[in-house]
Amino acid sequence: MKPKILLVDDDELLRGILASMLSDYQVIEADNGRTAVELFKKHKPDLILMDVMMPVMDGVEATKHILKEDPKAKILAITAFAPIRGNEMLEAGAMDIITKPITRKRLNEIVKEYLAIKR
Repeated sequence: MKPKILLVDDDELLRGILASMLSDYQVIEADNGRTAVELFKKHKPDLILMDVMMPVMDGVEATKHILKEDPKAKILAITAFAPIRGNEMLEAGAMDIITKPITRKRLNEIVKEYLAIKR
């Protein structure tokens, strides 16, 4: 069975591009943090790629909610605003920050690396 990745980004076009880059995995998509929390509870993904700046609930709040639900959840921040909001994501419990834009090869290397980590 393919590992499940929860991909959270409010930019529908970018989310589609990232999902296609992750074609080796079962990708579940959310367009905001609130939906991400609900989908996390339902699907228990192996890894979460979380945008930081989103409407309804941002990535920082969603990360806190998910980690309260499951402290072993693996969350990677994926953002174009790493210098501005990256530390907030790390403080909230994200394991690392991926800076947009990213190549397919690098994204898959990072995903494979973090899927292998036991928490």
